[in-house]
Amino acid sequence: MTLWGAIKGRNGKVYAAGFIYTLNLRNGLLRPFSLITNGTRRHQEIPVLRDELKRENRTKNSTQKCLYVYDKAVTDYAFWNNQIEHGNLMISVLKENSVATFVESIHFDTSHELNTGIESYSTYENNGIRFSIVNYRDPETKKLHRFITTLPGSINPGTIAMLYFKRWTIEKAFNNSKSNLKETKAWSSDNNSLKNQMRLTAMSYNLLRTVEELSKIQDPELIHPSDKKYTEDLEKRQQAAKKRGGFVNPLFFNERIARISSYTIRAVQNAIMTGKSLSSFINALVAKLVPRVNQIGEH
Repeated sequence: MTLWGAIKGRNGKVYAAGFIYTLNLRNGLLRPFSLITNGTRRHQEIPVLRDELKRENRTKNSTQKCLYVYDKAVTDYAFWNNQIEHGNLMISVLKENSVATFVESIHFDTSHELNTGIESYSTYENNGIRFSIVNYRDPETKKLHRFITTLPGSINPGTIAMLYFKRWTIEKAFNNSKSNLKETKAWSSDNNSLKNQMRLTAMSYNLLRTVEELSKIQDPELIHPSDKKYTEDLEKRQQAAKKRGGFVNPLFFNERIARISSYTIRAVQNAIMTGKSLSSFINALVAKLVPRVNQIGEH
């Protein structure tokens, strides 16, 4: 995720001070990754991302693997091939003008629900560098999506496709930083101040995320209202897709990283201002939960 805040540079021009955050797709927690620019001059996001990864590689344990799910701007065959030895792997969308040579097909279980919509899984090569390409056709819209990855061929292609779709679903979650945490303006042109801004934003977001997730697990029979609405919307899409001869990929009915609700944010703010105990405002959040929706999901 990249966030920008306007600030005027020394030449009088207004540039955007930018930050890169990473969101953990397992737990939904935010990490301040890198400052792109302090706003005094223009700078591009992707070179900063690469430089930060190289810096982290110097101190990182190479046995610790990190998977970066990014948009197609990040695609650079040579760079990501080099990152494999450092445990950094990538999933992205294949650029329309990409040039690569087919090498071989990769076997996968076509009957497994996880691989719903997968048309092909193959190894390709560009200038001696090999990578995998997944062709996924959405059974709901019939649209073809092509994903590129440096993950090993032992990984299910359906997992690769769903991980990228998870990136799409968290865009609303990122909206919390701008809408609720008001990170629309840089605090300063000083690099240390901007790095502190990133840290405090991430700390605030993670506190809110943790509180909301804690409230959701208090009663397994109840779910958050936003999750109920999401499931109901999926059911509507499912019925519409069936009329067109398609269906919604059943994996979309699984757990997701949702936007933190406005009610949770207000409850935490009030608890901090009034000195309310953790248990009391967790109970207030639990009181807002609703019964689970009976999922159809089959096709």
